[in-house]
Amino acid sequence: MRIGRAHASTDTGRRRLQNEDIFVCRPPLFAVADGMGGAQAGELASRLAAAALEERAGELQGEEAIAELVREANARIFQRAVTDPAASGMGTTATVALQDEERGTLAIAHVGDSRAYRLRDGQLEQLTLDHSVVGELVRAGRLTEEEALQHPYRSAITRALGTEAEVDVDTLTVETSPGDLYLICSDGLTTMLRDDEILAVAAAGDGDPARIADALVGAANAAGGEDNVTVVLFEIVEGEPGAPRHEEADTPAPTAAIPLASPATEVSRTGAGRGGRWPALLLILLVLAVAALLVWWGITK
Repeated sequence: MRIGRAHASTDTGRRRLQNEDIFVCRPPLFAVADGMGGAQAGELASRLAAAALEERAGELQGEEAIAELVREANARIFQRAVTDPAASGMGTTATVALQDEERGTLAIAHVGDSRAYRLRDGQLEQLTLDHSVVGELVRAGRLTEEEALQHPYRSAITRALGTEAEVDVDTLTVETSPGDLYLICSDGLTTMLRDDEILAVAAAGDGDPARIADALVGAANAAGGEDNVTVVLFEIVEGEPGAPRHEEADTPAPTAAIPLASPATEVSRTGAGRGGRWPALLLILLVLAVAALLVWWGITK
């Protein structure tokens, strides 16, 4: 078996002015990092994490290897935070998945509340545990899943990269099967949609990672879009490990404002939503006002 189609979609959402989510979609490595911090520090933290992952993507094998890489990312972010006043207090979640096509396993390393799911035989299974206030309360039986969605501290995480010199990284390895679809996402999806809603959207996508990813982002925005939302999906198919992936490439060249992705991976990146359009509208109005003032001044002269 091998990895088939892969697709990543990210959006700023309807309430935020910038996107602090970063993804890595470079088969066999997949990851989502959701940054936090003032100004642009959250985006810096998530980018540092993604860069650390990509540097050694081809060398990795097994959950301990990716856990060590996540710890390395933590060290880099923490060092930057303590030496750069503008980056003080920044941090990021990180959920990383590495497929071993030869063994038919998927290794996952995880810090924070970005989640990994598996869709198999019409069932959606959450593979990671949220390192969050409401996650701990749900596991302790003090909150229901429904109550957690409305809790005022539903976005408060209890573990992140970069906030301490060392970090505990959760790991697990699962066996993969042809037909599996794996989803990694930021909490901008899971605070807007319940698991049954995610499953319904996925079922309507007929197994196509691109259709499902874009539909999930759209559904999160339709439900309120309170946060950046990022979705990475990839499928497991029959075939020889390492076989070429016949996908349509739709990937912008990497820049400081573009998520990291491989040339064989489809990517969707939409704009800033309603909230993100206001600065542009104000700029247009300002330009029009200045032009009108110049015209009036010319007439009066």
